[in-house]
Amino acid sequence: MKRQQLLAAAYRGHPIRQTVMQARALERKRRDDSDVKLFFLSFAAFFVCFTTFLL
Repeated sequence: MKRQQLLAAAYRGHPIRQTVMQARALERKRRDDSDVKLFFLSFAAFFVCFTTFLL
């Protein structure tokens, strides 16, 4: 049990793993940002369509 914890701690600190974790964090942030942009784009498109039908 203790050996597995030591191996997990050593694996977590590996430089390649740290770079991968940073890349995943950036990708997640970009994905979250695109969700917000998509929401506002959809909202704007709905607003334009709705006002066009009213006029």
